[in-house]
Amino acid sequence: MEIDIQNLLFEFFGGLGIFLLGIKYMGEGLQKTAGDRLKDILDKFTSNPFMGVLAGIVVTILLQTSTGTTVLAVGLVNAGFMTLRQSIGVIMGANVGTTVTAFIIGIKIEEYALPIVAVGALLLFFFKNQKLQNYGQTIFGFGALFLGLDLMGSGLYPLRYLEAFHELTIEMSGNPILGMVIGTVFTFVVQSSSGTIGILQNLLGQGLVDLDAAMPVLFGNNIGTTITAVIASIGASIAARRAALTHVIFNLIGATVILLLIHPYTALIASIREALGLNAEMTIAFAHGIFNVANLIIFFPFIGLLAHLVTKLIPGEDSVIDFKPTHLDPIFIQQSPAVALDQAREEIIRMGEYAYKGLEETALFLNNHQTKHAENAFQIENALNKLDREITDYLVQLSVAQLSDADSERHSALIDSVRDIERIGDHFENVVELIQFKISNKIIITEDAKKDLNKMIDLTNLTVKEAIMSLSEMDRVKALEVVKHETQIDRMEKSFRKKHIIRLNEGKCSGSSGIVFVDILSNLERIGDHALNIAEEVLGEKIPETVH
Repeated sequence: MEIDIQNLLFEFFGGLGIFLLGIKYMGEGLQKTAGDRLKDILDKFTSNPFMGVLAGIVVTILLQTSTGTTVLAVGLVNAGFMTLRQSIGVIMGANVGTTVTAFIIGIKIEEYALPIVAVGALLLFFFKNQKLQNYGQTIFGFGALFLGLDLMGSGLYPLRYLEAFHELTIEMSGNPILGMVIGTVFTFVVQSSSGTIGILQNLLGQGLVDLDAAMPVLFGNNIGTTITAVIASIGASIAARRAALTHVIFNLIGATVILLLIHPYTALIASIREALGLNAEMTIAFAHGIFNVANLIIFFPFIGLLAHLVTKLIPGEDSVIDFKPTHLDPIFIQQSPAVALDQAREEIIRMGEYAYKGLEETALFLNNHQTKHAENAFQIENALNKLDREITDYLVQLSVAQLSDADSERHSALIDSVRDIERIGDHFENVVELIQFKISNKIIITEDAKKDLNKMIDLTNLTVKEAIMSLSEMDRVKALEVVKHETQIDRMEKSFRKKHIIRLNEGKCSGSSGIVFVDILSNLERIGDHALNIAEEVLGEKIPETVH
């Protein structure tokens, strides 16, 4: 029989595209339905490795991609929100969570794919309610997944008449390493372990491969899925690189062990298929699920050893700041509110020092456009938000305790200072985003404008540093320096705006560059205002506008 190669390729790759889009769309819909709080799930429910495993399973089911969960975990480790041990639990859980997609495929409802897509599209396009649209997106993705599978199946069908394909499957049956390499490479190319498994389920379902040939490919897919996390960790912190290496070691050892036991494991799956009367697709789902659960159970007791191993393999002190509060001990709230206030103040000073680091990263990004400085600034801003919540919660709990009049004033001043430091983070984040906008839109800022920006950002950084130092030492002299410098920042902003208008009139700069320039000035001026607010808390008085 003559095979239409063009039709085979079009149907297979078109079907694969719709299948991957379906998984992505279904994952995004589930994510939105869950309230888009996946980072919070990982952040809050990873107090120990076991909770990390559960969080990894839940988030992977919602994202419909183990790679997405692992990359998210690597990002959280990089930002200092998650320890290496916690991330190992999440990564192990992600491997189990990803098996759910294979079980969904095993349901085999391809004939209902089109009406499912139609229902999803109806909810997406004919209802304004956001919740219904989220459900519509999930349903549409679910239908597209099966539609893609059906198309892939049609594309793969003619392979049964291709002699070279038969020879390859025979070779894979006798040489499991070849099958594993094929599974690894294909998963890396497609960037989806679910994509590889979907194709494998289709091939087995049509009788194009037997179970002996399919099993090594299935385990190769577990190796291929680690490569994206490795790529995500390039240039990241030492802790993030260790997390990515953990993923590689965990999956590589698991795949190697199962390769040594491939024949008894294949026999076990074959007997389960016979006993439960499983279809081909569900057989692959069971093979994948049992392997990953067994891998998790075997490795779970060795999380500490795994963490120690990757620390030895990637040595060095990690530069990531510990963004979790270190001073907020709840025991002092009841026992000694005055000590609790001091604890909160120490934490606020730490928070202020991070805000200053964020400003330094912003200044570096302004001048050298290196992405790592932008990422560092965003991570610090996220950390400031987290510390803001933690410190504010602590101070709110403290507010019900018996405080003296003086301590009540200190309590109120600290709440205000937390808010000001958090707002400084918001403003330097705005500046970083403006610089990114400038870079992506190829907006040119004149040399004179650059000098003005650097002059103002240097003064702003100095003012924030002085404000934090004045709060740390309750130093009125430094607080008065902040007042003086904030006045200079205000004057600078007005002066540089006027200079910009002159440049604009002379045609030296464009309107778009002017908008970026003025917006950066405005954000720096607002940072100065928040630094002044902190200084006023130290001075215990509001400085009149005419003075600064």
